[in-house]
Amino acid sequence: MLSSVEQTAGDAGDAERPLDVAAVHHHVAAAALRAGTPGTVGLELERHAVDLAAPGRRVAWDRLTGALRGVVPPAGSRLTLEPGGQVELSTPPLPGAEAAVEALRRDAAHVDAVLAADGIALLSTGTDLVREPVRVNPGSRYAAMAEHFAAVGHGADGAAMMCSTASLQVNLEAGPPHRWAQRLAHLHRLLPVLAALGASSPLLAGRADGTASTRQGVWRRLEPGRCTRPGGGGTDPAGEWAAFALAAPVMLVRDGEHAPCRPVLEPVTLADWAGGRRPLHARPPTAADVDLHLSTLWPPVRLRGFLEVRVLDAVPAAWWPGLAAVVAALVDDERAADAAAAVLDEAGDHPVRAAAAVVEAAVPAVPEALRGCAAAWAELTAAGRTPADLVTERARRSGPAACLTAEELR
Repeated sequence: MLSSVEQTAGDAGDAERPLDVAAVHHHVAAAALRAGTPGTVGLELERHAVDLAAPGRRVAWDRLTGALRGVVPPAGSRLTLEPGGQVELSTPPLPGAEAAVEALRRDAAHVDAVLAADGIALLSTGTDLVREPVRVNPGSRYAAMAEHFAAVGHGADGAAMMCSTASLQVNLEAGPPHRWAQRLAHLHRLLPVLAALGASSPLLAGRADGTASTRQGVWRRLEPGRCTRPGGGGTDPAGEWAAFALAAPVMLVRDGEHAPCRPVLEPVTLADWAGGRRPLHARPPTAADVDLHLSTLWPPVRLRGFLEVRVLDAVPAAWWPGLAAVVAALVDDERAADAAAAVLDEAGDHPVRAAAAVVEAAVPAVPEALRGCAAAWAELTAAGRTPADLVTERARRSGPAACLTAEELR
């Protein structure tokens, strides 16, 4: 759940300095966005681990970690494991979508080969289509998250989010400061189309809710103060992000960098804690506390010095390279962005109807090496289809379990 392109934090010596509300606002706003030239791209892909001998059974933690022990992705991606055993690869920031896709492809192939030797495959869809949410990662962070969600009435969706969802995240530069608000507004306007375009989860634990993305349903329901879009949309996105962080409930605390995380079991906002109205653990928050809190905020676009786009389901292996390239082009290429904006003006509130035209606008701006992948998306959306349709058809034909090892979905 952490990004591959790291946010610049404050000096290490300031990490334990107590902060009041004004200091928290400054700390968050100062790190929210940083100046950069559009074009750099980072990618993150989560995939569900599947035991090929028993696809309906979740892979045990010791087996998964044993199989991956000592694995170093050759292109430099960071390898992490999510609460339900999802395997995540996060590339470093690279010069453009082509370089990022190539790095992720190379590292994914390496990890796939390692796991295949132990009879494990990785499925790239937005949700675990068959298995119930079961947490296998024993880390204290995830145990605390589960306790928090249960205490505040979001236990079921919290478990589903942690253990049964997977995404493709596209990380993009914020751009020059005078364009931050404009770029973020454009991206937020694209989000419904991007969510519709990348829908790849018509089932969650064998159940359908009638949508193409049950993953998006989980995120829409889950603790809105943490997961919905920050309000505002004005000229100060960094300040609005700081206000969002202050208004969000604190999920967990940790007394020291290497101490275990402990859950917060009642609604306490960061502003209440910093303002002394609801002290946690008999002390005010520090910069380290605030940074930990920021890692538990998951709106559709998260500000981490760069723009972290979080609305995309993980899509099958044949599809994610083109989707990543399309998203990067729609934000970073001015002609593609302008063409997409014109499409949205005409389409109004019909993201599925707009998807085909938006992809068509992006294809000319996609690097030549990825244009075939993007063109495949154009063909798919022109037919009014998404990867969710491919998953649904496979499930109807052969049963949901058949999708667990069906990476050839096209």
